[in-house]
Amino acid sequence: MTPKAELVFIPGPGAGHLISAVEIAKLILDRDERLCISVLIMKLPMDFGVQSYIESLSSTTRLQFVDITVDDKTTAGFLSNKETFFMDFIQGHKPKVKDFVHNTSFSRSGSRFDSQLAGFVLDMFCTSMIDVANEFSVPSYIFFTSSASFLALCFHFESLKKEHHIDTSKYKDSDEDLTILGFKNPYPAKFLPRLTTDQTVVVTRFFDLVTHFKGMKGIIVNTFTELEPFALQSLSVPQIYPFGPVVNFNEGGHGRNSQSETESIIKWLDDQPESSVVFLCFGSMGSFDTEQVKEIAIALERSDHRFLWSLRRPPPKGKMELPSNYENFQQVLPEGFIERTNGVGKVIGWAPQVAILSHPAVGGFVSHCGWNSILESLCFGIPIAAWPQYAEQQMNAFLLVKELGLGVEIRMDYFNDFEGKYGPPDIVGAKEIESGIRQLMANGDKNEIRKKAKEMKEKSSAAMKEGGSSYASLGLLIEDVINNVSSSPNTIDCSIFK
Repeated sequence: MTPKAELVFIPGPGAGHLISAVEIAKLILDRDERLCISVLIMKLPMDFGVQSYIESLSSTTRLQFVDITVDDKTTAGFLSNKETFFMDFIQGHKPKVKDFVHNTSFSRSGSRFDSQLAGFVLDMFCTSMIDVANEFSVPSYIFFTSSASFLALCFHFESLKKEHHIDTSKYKDSDEDLTILGFKNPYPAKFLPRLTTDQTVVVTRFFDLVTHFKGMKGIIVNTFTELEPFALQSLSVPQIYPFGPVVNFNEGGHGRNSQSETESIIKWLDDQPESSVVFLCFGSMGSFDTEQVKEIAIALERSDHRFLWSLRRPPPKGKMELPSNYENFQQVLPEGFIERTNGVGKVIGWAPQVAILSHPAVGGFVSHCGWNSILESLCFGIPIAAWPQYAEQQMNAFLLVKELGLGVEIRMDYFNDFEGKYGPPDIVGAKEIESGIRQLMANGDKNEIRKKAKEMKEKSSAAMKEGGSSYASLGLLIEDVINNVSSSPNTIDCSIFK
């Protein structure tokens, strides 16, 4: 039997990170039969859409899923400091990772092995696990779940902070335009993600993780050359492997709608003209208070466009929970809104996003600009109206609107602080929202942004096919992984997969 190369994947515990990592793993295995993968799963105490997805997964001969979650008592200890909980939680799983690799077996006398440990693939927030990989004398790769542009921004600010000792908090609330390697246009400081300008323990530890990036053998980025050529050319170390867009087109395992609810949504879309509907959805954590909801409703009614709106209730203040569905939308919407928009608009709770974006009736997407959502939208040629909320989404919005010309702006310097550190977010008025929607949906197929989005759809598809840029990049990664085996004495018993 041909020896197999074993990769150990350690994805972040959030749904967006875990699902993307599993899709990457499947892509690798489909490409080369000499590889097998173990995905080590860490479960957060609060279910951010992960549990139903995990339950849908099944191990195969070459792909296994291993729960390494620490016990409740240990997790409770991490929760004592909410600010550092997430990173402490990941760090606390190091012993479990070591146990897994030891117990999978390296040198049991008399055992027959047909696989050899070739490396770790670590989520961008799990780079502290490089210590474990080094202990077993194997290389580490990063799976960077955001854009190449954000990776460039991370390296830029890591250099400012650690090499040039610059206090980047001076950029907070600044009107300065910055020159950042990886961006063609001057970057307004007011669009910087908070993690680049805050001076907190979490930010310090995040940039410690970025420093680890430089010690990795390679960085896998969920993007493709045709989408971000400028940013990718700016990244010199380490080896970059862009082989996206990797998208989970099957939402069945982690959706929160019943089949009948999803069918009702698709049936409504079936009755709408092609490219006529603007879809509003703000991610798994996206929600607004009542005042902001009313401004969105007014904007939609005035815009005279058909709409499908995913509207969700914010979690209780101070609780680490996902938004939930309303029992009755009338309690937050303007009086008579449902009746007045009947036939041209539909308000829903949780949205089966891929199924909606792939529907021919959808012509535009008002989005929080999470990277997975952006890739999904571009895979179906749908332009975006950018209304970022948190994390790196303000930078993603700038990338879409100013760098790539694939979107329009609603409010790019909007920040929705879920933890309450910065007070309530500004209210974006109906006039501003309406303007963004009108720009997004104007002129039908003659809309230049829509034309560019449809062109990017074709480029994204071509990149993944044989002969495409992402196909070639994946081949280079696999070749490197296989080469790791010939230089490593360690082996793993793959009989546990059978």
